[in-house]
Amino acid sequence: MYNIGEVLAKYRKEAGLSQVEVSKMMDKCDCPAANKVLSAWEKGKATPNPSQFLTLCKIYKITDIYSAFIGPNPDNPMSKLSEAGKEKVMEYIELLKLDKRYTLSSAKSSSLTKSKRAAISHKNATSKEDENLASYPTRELPLFLLPASAGTGEFLDGDSYDMVVVGSEVPESASFGLRLNGDSMMPRYVDGQIVWVYRTTELMNGDIGIFYLDGNAYCKRLHREKNLMELVSINPAYAPIPITEESDFRIYGRVVS
Repeated sequence: MYNIGEVLAKYRKEAGLSQVEVSKMMDKCDCPAANKVLSAWEKGKATPNPSQFLTLCKIYKITDIYSAFIGPNPDNPMSKLSEAGKEKVMEYIELLKLDKRYTLSSAKSSSLTKSKRAAISHKNATSKEDENLASYPTRELPLFLLPASAGTGEFLDGDSYDMVVVGSEVPESASFGLRLNGDSMMPRYVDGQIVWVYRTTELMNGDIGIFYLDGNAYCKRLHREKNLMELVSINPAYAPIPITEESDFRIYGRVVS
């Protein structure tokens, strides 16, 4: 376990705060402590009570108390990762946040009671709704039901899709959507994620697109140089898929999401 006073001093300095500033912030949190008391805590001459300790952690933005004051947290799966590894995990988390299947349902929070909601005039509610619709125009795009493979390849039936309503979260250039299947494009794209595609038959070297190859549909990166052309995965566990003169190959479009 680390020295509590030294850890508190370290995080205070990293936050760019003086003891006087921290004292004022604690007052605002209804947990008063004079700057002389803060000095005593940091020098190990005294120890903050639980309420004071948690307030300091809040001010210093210490989210993992175990790791900060005791050592590597055995319950933290990132504790044995390097900084590069932690960055990869955070990239993956950001990708998961984009897929509603992996996020907590965001219930609409409101401090209004049912009676107060009933008191809001229908006119105001309608005008607000119209304003929101005007700010966020929607449109319909086809979403293919059969997934393109981000792994081993699955056939894409051009007639098997539903029309879905999308808003500003989908790029304007998108022509259709497709749900991926597999992990070969991780960490950029995850299994089950919907990607939006601009329909085109021409791609540049390095573009990520949707392809048809010998009866299978793929989401891959196109690699083309001299006499070589292949479909490449982002996940290094998957080998490139070569495209030969005998291949039945087509380009469906470029991924724009």
